[in-house]
Order: sequence, then C-alpha cells, then structure tokens
Amino acid sequence: MKLAVVGGGSTYTPELIDGFARLRDTLPVEELVLVDPAADRLELVGGLARRIFAKQGHPGKIVTTSDIDAGVADADAVLLQLRVGGQAARNQDETWPLECGCIGQETTGAGGLAKALRTVPVVLDIAERVRRTNPNAWIIDFTNPVGIVTRALLQAGHKAVGLCNVAIGFQRKFARLLDVTPGEVHLDHVGLNHLSWELGVRLGGPEGENVLPRLIAQHGDAIADDLRMPRAVVDRLGVVPSYYLRYFYAHDEVVRELGTKPSRAAEVAEMETELLAMYGDPALDEKPALLAKRGGAFYSEAAVDLAASLLGGGGSAVQVVNTYNKGTLPFLPDDAVIEVQARVDGTGATPLAVPELDPLYAGLIANVTAYEDLALEAALRGGRDRVFKALLSHPLIGQFEYAEALTDKLIAHNREHLAWA
Repeated sequence: MKLAVVGGGSTYTPELIDGFARLRDTLPVEELVLVDPAADRLELVGGLARRIFAKQGHPGKIVTTSDIDAGVADADAVLLQLRVGGQAARNQDETWPLECGCIGQETTGAGGLAKALRTVPVVLDIAERVRRTNPNAWIIDFTNPVGIVTRALLQAGHKAVGLCNVAIGFQRKFARLLDVTPGEVHLDHVGLNHLSWELGVRLGGPEGENVLPRLIAQHGDAIADDLRMPRAVVDRLGVVPSYYLRYFYAHDEVVRELGTKPSRAAEVAEMETELLAMYGDPALDEKPALLAKRGGAFYSEAAVDLAASLLGGGGSAVQVVNTYNKGTLPFLPDDAVIEVQARVDGTGATPLAVPELDPLYAGLIANVTAYEDLALEAALRGGRDRVFKALLSHPLIGQFEYAEALTDKLIAHNREHLAWA
C-alpha cells in the first residue's frame, strides 16, 4: 500500500507518522511519500519520520519529494494537509477582519473565505494530477476550510472524503469522562465542518443509550470550560456545540478578546520554529510533547481509521466525515457537504440518519451552507462581486458596509494568490 501526504513538510506531520507507526496493523503502509515544495522543512520532517518508523519497528519506506506528480503516482490514497501562503497568510486572515469589528479566524468569516479562495484552485490542480496518475486513488482532505474544499473536490468528480479532528476529540473526551473505551462512544454529531453539535452521546453504537444528559449534569463545568462558554449555555441548549460555535454565540466578546493578544498564527509560527529545531536533532525519534500544543489532536488516529476503511482494511465501519448530504438533512440540497456519522467502506461514505434538528441549529446550518455555495462560486470563478456576495451572506458579517470594506481588504491582502485579481 502506498500513501502520499501533500503538505508533508508541515509540523503536523510527525503526529500523522506516529499514528501510521502505532496503527500499522490497521493500515499496513509499505511506502509513504511526503510531498512539499519547502525542501528545507521536508528534509527535517522526513528525517524525524524515518526515525519514528525505525524506533517503532515499522518496515515501511518513507520518501520525500517536491515533485507532486512523482509523489502521488500509483498512490492508493492521497492526504491533503496544505496551507497556501503559510502562517503569514493565516496571520493576515486572523487580523485584517478585526479592523472592521469582525471575527479574524482562518476557517470562518472573512478570513475563512480568504483561505478558501487561495486554497480551492490549488487543491483542484493537485487532485487532477492524482486523477491522471491513478484515477482510483482516494483523496482524504484535512485542508481547511474542509467543507468547502471537500465540496469542490466532489463536484469535480474526485473520490474524496473530508476529515476533521473535532468529532474524534469529543469522542475521546467523553470516553474519559465516562470511563469507557473510545470505541464504545457513538456521537450524534450533526452539522457542517466547524459548525456542529453533539446532539447525543450513545454507548455501544447508534442505537445505544443516550448518556449526554448525564454527561452534562455530572461534567458540565469541565465541558463548558473546554468550550470557553458559560455552563448555563450548555445546560440551556442540552447539547454540546463545537468550540467554533463560540464565534457565533459570543461574537463581540471574541472580537474584543482577539484584539488584545497576538494572533493564533503568530503563536503557531513561534511554535513551528521551535518544533523544526527539534526535528533537526538526530537523537529525536518520537513526536515531541510540544506538538500537542500545535493543534490537530487525534488527527493521526482519525486519518488512519478513514484510510483503512476506504482501502478495505480494518478501519471502523462508522466514522464522522465530511461528505455529500444525500437527503440526510432535508432542508439542504443533496450536494451540500455536511459533517455527520457515516458508514465508510471501499465505495466511500454514506451518511447515517440523524435526529431531527431544532430550528436553532437547522437555521444556522442552512445560512452557512448558502454562504459556502457562494464562497465556492467565488473560489472557482473569481471576481469582486462574488467575493462581496459571499461575505454579505455570512452570518458573522451580514452588513453591506462591512462586506464592502472586507472585500477590499481580502483582495488587497491576497492579490498574489488570486489569479483574477
């Protein structure tokens, strides 16, 4: 089995490598290719990756290359984890929206749109290269904004599934609180990427007992602290929202907060400098503890599980993924991309039935899906007017004056990445 990781020079990659090494019985990788244009980073990450494999006795070969075509050739699956423009572009995404009093964030709001506009054309180009070399290869997208990027891939006819670590993070957290194994915890996880709620927590499978009311009653303070929301909000909703919902439920508070400290991108850039120095140490043969602060917790387990299921291995039959709606949420079009529990096998992902959604959640999902429609149109076709309409439609913006100003700022800060600008 051959896998390729595009964006393999990311400081995230040792987390992924550790998962491949530990879970080799689930996903027996014979060749792993790390693809990245940044040769200096790739050398450091590749060296550590080989040492991790060697320490854990993994027999697989790790290859590094800057040549996308060579890297993805004959791959059974290609994982996408790229960041167009690097942390510098992310820093802009997180700062210039604040000048208009709007959220500065890399996956939602104006910053999220900027990232989508930079990313979608690049991802589609990579996917076409994959299709030319191996049309049967699966594409697993971890590149944000996952929902928009996955929809772009699916609409272009690629064999693609989107992946995020939010759900597996909740699964592991709830398993610890319940003192059970993660495999015993099934989530009624419903929504879009970075806009989701845990409507139920079931023991033993989709039909198991819903213990979410007990979880909230007994551990509501810890859950609320992790979400950085008041306990009263969690109690009143009776569900557990993704921490990304804080951008919607406490928008003005978050904007004030973000204006008083360095951006997350600046923090991550510092962390990455330290991590890359560690990766260059020939004595290091495991992922460093600092990597846990970088983000992406449990990404490796989720990626291994998904790849194994798609490639006919030993992955879980049911997983939370991003895929076509196909009537699952009746208020959305079939070709909307949603994030729910799905049955995954060699044919792809088939969403499971979900509980009926309260209008409180359905309304926001419908609104953000409409924004994603317009965002994808802007990413594919370009043009100031399309950018403006996408921004005006977003529930975190929604005002003519803000949308006008943010359109100008977005184009000014991203001109080098936008062919039409």
